[in-house]
Amino acid sequence: MTSPQDSHSPAQTASTKMTDEVAAPAVPAPTIEVEEKKTPPFLSPQLSSYFIAGGLAGAASRTVVSPLERLKIIQQVQPQSSDKQYKGVWSSLVRMWREEGFKGFMRGNGINCLRIVPYSAVQFTTYEQLKRWLTNNGARKLDTPTRLCAGAIAGITSVCATYPLDLVRSRLSIATASIPVQHAPSSSHAAKPALTSAYHTASTTASRLTATATASHFKPADLTMWGMTLKVMRDEGGVWALYRGLVPTAMGVAPYVGINFASYEALRGVITPPEKTTVARKLLCGALAGSISQSLTYPFDVLRRKMQVTGMGSLGYQYNGALDALQSIVRTEGVRGLYRGLWPNLLKVAPSIATSFYTYELVKEALGAT
Repeated sequence: MTSPQDSHSPAQTASTKMTDEVAAPAVPAPTIEVEEKKTPPFLSPQLSSYFIAGGLAGAASRTVVSPLERLKIIQQVQPQSSDKQYKGVWSSLVRMWREEGFKGFMRGNGINCLRIVPYSAVQFTTYEQLKRWLTNNGARKLDTPTRLCAGAIAGITSVCATYPLDLVRSRLSIATASIPVQHAPSSSHAAKPALTSAYHTASTTASRLTATATASHFKPADLTMWGMTLKVMRDEGGVWALYRGLVPTAMGVAPYVGINFASYEALRGVITPPEKTTVARKLLCGALAGSISQSLTYPFDVLRRKMQVTGMGSLGYQYNGALDALQSIVRTEGVRGLYRGLWPNLLKVAPSIATSFYTYELVKEALGAT
């Protein structure tokens, strides 16, 4: 006579063994599949498209307005004591052409493009990524405050990454401009040559060039990207000298880029509806967005340039910081001094920003990015 346990144990044992054998191998399979799907690519094709499109957009936008960009920098930093300043847009461009030719128009554009390619690439890529993160990949609405925030962070990121190139480019842009030396002549005999030879033309001899603001402080080897970089580091305090003016630059770039992107996308919604997305309308959106953002933040740009050339003793600028520079400009030149060079800047902003946004969207679409 068998007990109840004995009568059921063979069947239970077999059933248990079969269940274990069937169920055991099925447990780890889903875990392996999930782990494989969670491995993301290091650099997505879409991210690469943003970077390439942004870099090409920056190079194209700056090249088409190189003469106006250089003129703006010269007008921002030239001393106000001389009666032979670069005044007026057209007359200054004619003078620049007469003194230095086409090379003068493109002076500093090589390093400007070298700077603007990574600058613009980082800016557009960061902006696109921030939009995704701040909206949770499109789950939340992309409103104006979000665009402003994304643009501001993108601007700060890009300027911090490329600031030394911007400083060197500013130095090269004004290095050969005929800006007068700011020092008192040691005698009456020296006064006349200082006044008459402070402005040179393309045909000026080497001996006369020694009286200009440039040649009295720079050697030919200094008038290259690498040479100017070494001179700044050697004469003005090492690597940190390449970041002089970074704080006011960041203060100006953050609202500028934020307003620029927010204005452009807002204008696109009004000026380029789906049935009216023509090239002219797209360019108009970029031109208006750039003009608005530049006008609102231009004093920061002037302050940045003043800080960047404070080590060039011939210009007479010596500041102890951004606040000291701001106070000095307002005291000596008035509020108007904070907007010096605005007119040629606005003339270059329209084609520059329009070209930038249009090129960016064109290249991005060609590369298949959304």
